[in-house]
Amino acid sequence: MPVLTAPDGTPLAYHLVGKGEPLLCLPGGPMRASAYFGDLGAMAAHRQLIQLDLRGTGESGIPTDPATYRCDRQVDDVEALRAHLGLEHVDVLAHSAAGDLALLYAARFPARIRSLTLVTGRARALGIDFTEAHRREAAALRSAEPWFPDAYRSYEAVWAGTATDADWDAIAPFFYGRWDAAAKEHAASEVAQTNEEAAERYASAGAFDPATARAALASLDAPVLLLAGERDSGPLPRVAAEIATLLPGATLTVQPGAGHFPWLDDPEDFTRTIADFLP
Repeated sequence: MPVLTAPDGTPLAYHLVGKGEPLLCLPGGPMRASAYFGDLGAMAAHRQLIQLDLRGTGESGIPTDPATYRCDRQVDDVEALRAHLGLEHVDVLAHSAAGDLALLYAARFPARIRSLTLVTGRARALGIDFTEAHRREAAALRSAEPWFPDAYRSYEAVWAGTATDADWDAIAPFFYGRWDAAAKEHAASEVAQTNEEAAERYASAGAFDPATARAALASLDAPVLLLAGERDSGPLPRVAAEIATLLPGATLTVQPGAGHFPWLDDPEDFTRTIADFLP
């Protein structure tokens, strides 16, 4: 397992999956170990996936200063990885909460971005995020599924702020296009792979300055792909379309039937979409 040293001395691990041109993969969660990517729906057959374990997750070290878990303070880690790999430009793929990290990296180091792929990516960095109403809207699409009544009751507890650990477990089906054995296994690994303290600090006060990020990204000279899941709530496809308007030359693709982890729902469609987009 290769390791590099962040500017503040924190050891950062990354994992190489597959062969070919490098694709730098930033995991979401927030602050979930990159192991949940797997081979990204066989994307590793097209590119070498460089999957970074963000500080304090997976095989990476715990930083001396926990304040460095804040999203904007991890931009330097991404740049350190690029330099460590000796790449002049990078193709970056970010999932979920790592959308914020990738956007901040592109805003600060636009000349280093060859392409940017946001897979069901958040955009708090640009002042856009999902809401409870968005969650309810997407949840309604699943009302005919057998698990829906119990899962929706647990969702209500989450929104009310009274959720137990069992409630958080029960809402997992809403995040997958199909609640099958693969989805259940994937969901079961989340808690063990997540650094909860780091997750709480990731979007803490001061992490985002949307006006500055929007201004910086308005002149981004690199292709951008936003891949949304048809059944996902974070972001809904129409919210992903709003994000796309803030990124010049951005393309939006909505994967049919997909949830928050589209490479699990339809690996062939996912891989084809990403492979066709990448330079």
